[in-house]
Amino acid sequence: MSLIVLEGLDGSGKGTQTELLYQVLESRGKKVRKITFPDYASPSSSLVKMYLNGEFGKGANAVNAYAASAFYAVDRFASFRRDWEEDYRRGAVILCDRYTTSNMIYQLGKLPSQQWREYLSWAEDFEYEKLGLPRPSRVIYLDMPLEISQKLLSRRYEGHEEKKDIHERDLAFLRDCRRSAAFAAKELSWQVIPCAKSEEPRSLDEIHGEILSRVRDLL
Repeated sequence: MSLIVLEGLDGSGKGTQTELLYQVLESRGKKVRKITFPDYASPSSSLVKMYLNGEFGKGANAVNAYAASAFYAVDRFASFRRDWEEDYRRGAVILCDRYTTSNMIYQLGKLPSQQWREYLSWAEDFEYEKLGLPRPSRVIYLDMPLEISQKLLSRRYEGHEEKKDIHERDLAFLRDCRRSAAFAAKELSWQVIPCAKSEEPRSLDEIHGEILSRVRDLL
């Protein structure tokens, strides 16, 4: 059983890279499922959508790290139990565009740094032990400098800035997220792939090739 997670801030290209990896595995005849979180098509994401739309407060910090983590965790629990648990148990490769690890990026930075290790222990116990979600076989973190990811996001939302959620609109929050992601990656042995070189994004093919090399033993 392999569960491969691609993580990164918005604009890092993780959705594109998850799809490229999915296409490769499918072309090789592998049994593979591609999962994206949050699962916006499911009612289980209702609290996540309310949070990101600012219904609990207009800033990301209006909801504390533990409460917001629970919103996302419940959505993952529902997705696992309803949609992909059977495939996982039968040995399919599960590719996740975000997973439990997203809380460790987006919620960790809300806490003082001296509480970060405590939060990571709590998050792992809550989702893997209490909720029974499977642990990732490997986490690939796509590290894109914020300045570049913001340019890529601007293209996505060109003319529709109002569609950005409370995370995407808060640059100070996103800077904290990048710092917390670096901490979590080191503490939890994530595979980190730099996605820029000389202040320019690396090519999709170059990043894709590096991802393949990092997960080859799991395929």
